[in-house]
Amino acid sequence: MLGEQIIKGMAVTARNFFGSYVSKNRLTTVQYPEERLVPKANTRQFPMLVFDGDAEKGLRCVACTICEKECPPKCIYIVKSKDKKPDYKGQPQLYPAVFDIDVSVCMSCQICVEVCPFESIKMNTEFELATDDRFEGLLLHKNELAKSNEYYHKLHPDDAKESDAVLTAEKSRAEAKAKTAAEAKAKAAATAPAAK
Repeated sequence: MLGEQIIKGMAVTARNFFGSYVSKNRLTTVQYPEERLVPKANTRQFPMLVFDGDAEKGLRCVACTICEKECPPKCIYIVKSKDKKPDYKGQPQLYPAVFDIDVSVCMSCQICVEVCPFESIKMNTEFELATDDRFEGLLLHKNELAKSNEYYHKLHPDDAKESDAVLTAEKSRAEAKAKTAAEAKAKAAATAPAAK
């Protein structure tokens, strides 16, 4: 019969077309924004600043400006503070008085995350950043970028565990070093009067 293969092909197409409306497994369209796909574990969008405890006092960033220097599109702006505050190891450190990221320029390359020696800048999965303000809307300030360590654990649990392990190891090394220095100072103080 002439056109038999065309009719068979149209039948397969019709079966798949109508079947996609009946079977949820075959339906490829997601009704956004009512339905949302769960982002994959390695999803990366724009940078965020991680803090422990309080957002102002527990910010891990010490304004070393390495991320600002290494950023290819130069979208990170940091101004160092004039005074110092204690960091997670208890040592006085500078902190960023201003930390801004222009996400309209950011290309999500993650270089800032890789070069940060303090585990303070990480990638967020938030992508809905539309705004009606053309000039200030996509320039995110320190208070908008600051996210808690618990939030980071929800986004990237494996990376967060590794990051916390690095910080814990550094803190224990600093405590051991301080303890050794205190013992040496106490020992020197105890032997000093005996020498007189």
